[in-house]
Amino acid sequence: MSENKKVVVIGGGITGLTAAYYLQKECRSQSLPVDVQLIEAGPSLGGKIKTEKREGFTIERGPDSFLERKKSATRLAEEVGLKDSLVPNGTGQSYILVKGRLHKIPQGSFMGIPTKIRPFLFSGLFTPAGKIRAAMDLFIPKKTVEEDQALGLFFKRRLGNQVVENLIEPLLSGIYAGDMDELSLQATFPMFYDLEQRYGSLIKGLRKEYPRRIPKKGEKKPSMFRTLEGGLGSLVDSIENQLESGSVLKNTKVDHIEKKESGYHLLLDDGSVREADSIVIAAPHFSAQRMLSQYDFMAPFKETNATSVANVAMAFDESAIKKDIDGTGFVVSRNSEYRITACTWTHKKWPHSTPDGKVLLRCYVGKPNDQEVVDLSDEEIVELALKDLNKIMNISDRPDFSVVTRWYDAMPQYKVGHKDRLKKVYDQMASELPGVYLAGGSYEGIGLPDCIDQGEAAAKQVLSYLKDL
Repeated sequence: MSENKKVVVIGGGITGLTAAYYLQKECRSQSLPVDVQLIEAGPSLGGKIKTEKREGFTIERGPDSFLERKKSATRLAEEVGLKDSLVPNGTGQSYILVKGRLHKIPQGSFMGIPTKIRPFLFSGLFTPAGKIRAAMDLFIPKKTVEEDQALGLFFKRRLGNQVVENLIEPLLSGIYAGDMDELSLQATFPMFYDLEQRYGSLIKGLRKEYPRRIPKKGEKKPSMFRTLEGGLGSLVDSIENQLESGSVLKNTKVDHIEKKESGYHLLLDDGSVREADSIVIAAPHFSAQRMLSQYDFMAPFKETNATSVANVAMAFDESAIKKDIDGTGFVVSRNSEYRITACTWTHKKWPHSTPDGKVLLRCYVGKPNDQEVVDLSDEEIVELALKDLNKIMNISDRPDFSVVTRWYDAMPQYKVGHKDRLKKVYDQMASELPGVYLAGGSYEGIGLPDCIDQGEAAAKQVLSYLKDL
């Protein structure tokens, strides 16, 4: 690298922030002559991470946490000075709402898959026939599938319809907000296919590789999630503060990317042009397709859909909750006549978020077959959430206040064949657009650690590419 190089990161969500942060960090440490700029279409960074402080409450409008076992998010938070702000979730019983009743998620289950016999046998979630069918996983031979397969069909084959519909589907669909009979097994949870192939049974495989000890009476469950005391927005702020002065351009949209002999031209919505030797497109797939619409190999992204979701956070005085429930929240079976898909009792899951004497409930809406709910007014979303909650709780008062957040086309659907389609795009990009990389929730995982991993990987790809120029 004999002369100054220019890198542009498009998209200021957590993926783009991570890519820009690690690029600048490595360039400083190696004294590389590289100028890194981050371009964000909106007025602020963070993407779906939005934290609101109000009347002593810390309210997450997007994600509220990340998995502790995926270490990249914790590592990044510590790197930018937030080690002492990391807090574990408050643990307690979680529930599934099925046919108007809250059922405890059986202890020892792993993402809904039973690994302990006794809690599963005594669960009211399944009929005796449903329990026998699930136990058949221990005897049904493995099925080698050369190509991808649907997540829901895989689990139904192994465990039967009841376990899938009443336990696995509500838990996993809450992550992707999609139809399990269309989602790709290999793009979402390939580990389960691997367990089937190695052990011939999901239950046997999970017992062997992911042993889960049931807590003794009075003993707390281990915390699986982490967040930040000041909200996840503090991570965005801390990363932004680490970026070099003048390297972030907000309220600016990249309309088009053109390949030139000397690199790339980025045509911006204000009519100006930016030059780049390498680009990280940390933007949704439909935005990437629009920027590179002249390339036929990007066409599959134009057809890839994404679902919309909304959530409403409602603050109450604790006296308003006449029928409290000992737990941290519930997810809703899609067989139930409810429009909410889940509810978090945030004051119990994240006690630091809520003042003493107050309650914070956060409800989610937006099933794949109920997308119109996202377009309802704030008042209508609050009303339907309260109506559904009062079927299982007793809330006597109106909320002190509520915060409704809508995320349109926010949940990319990794449909069957996703990884193969993605590989073809990557291969074509490497051939026709060297130095341009995709990263973010549309591609290889939507959780915060997954996006951070992709941002860090993209930074490494860019540096490797530039060193060969």
